[in-house]
Amino acid sequence: MELTFRYASRSDTALILRFIRELASYEKMLDEVVATEELLEEWIFDRKKAEVLFAVSDGTEVGFALFFHNFSTFLGRAGIYLEDLYVKPEYRGAGFGRAILKKLAAIAVERGCGRLEWWCLNWNQPSIAFYLSMGAEPMRDWTVYRIAGDTLKNMACDV
Repeated sequence: MELTFRYASRSDTALILRFIRELASYEKMLDEVVATEELLEEWIFDRKKAEVLFAVSDGTEVGFALFFHNFSTFLGRAGIYLEDLYVKPEYRGAGFGRAILKKLAAIAVERGCGRLEWWCLNWNQPSIAFYLSMGAEPMRDWTVYRIAGDTLKNMACDV
């Protein structure tokens, strides 16, 4: 099967949300998805805070990557942070995930970025094995911290 890539357009908003929900279901986190088409359209297409790349085979979107730029002060340049990578179950094992990561690496190099990085759930051993096979290195000395929801709002009120 031939694989091509295309960037999402505004008319793909429903498809993006569908992929996000499928990924969240796989990750056993569907109840945490509060994104709507309206929110995605605003933040991806109006505010341009993220980009979406579709992997397309035989005219069908088989997977997607949602990513955005971050910045490394140590490198003095931007990087790409991969928020979501998802390949539909019926297309897994055909090299599409590998092709998506390679395409993202090419985008990072083309844009002069210093790195490509992402998070992976600790229980997701198939994905971890896949990432390791691609040469990814786990960041063992780092712990992710998050402030969100009411904690974020309460913290903002203290300014």
